[in-house]
Amino acid sequence: MNRCGKPRCACHADPPKLHGPYTTWTRKIAGKTLTRRLTAEQAERYQPWFADNRRLRQLISELEALSLQAAEHAEGWGEK
Repeated sequence: MNRCGKPRCACHADPPKLHGPYTTWTRKIAGKTLTRRLTAEQAERYQPWFADNRRLRQLISELEALSLQAAEHAEGWGEK
């Protein structure tokens, strides 16, 4: 759900009547945010990719935490 750029649109009212819902795919490319609106068919077709990406991010977070623990243990950081 989002607002448009037209100042007199109902999406800017109080309470707002927002546009959507729209399925979007947002990512960073060369430091810039790129958002694409997806059709229902695209969203369904890409769902495994999105699930894989979520799992990859989860695994990266776990690996970062384990690396920090290993570094703290190896260097004696946090010990008194």
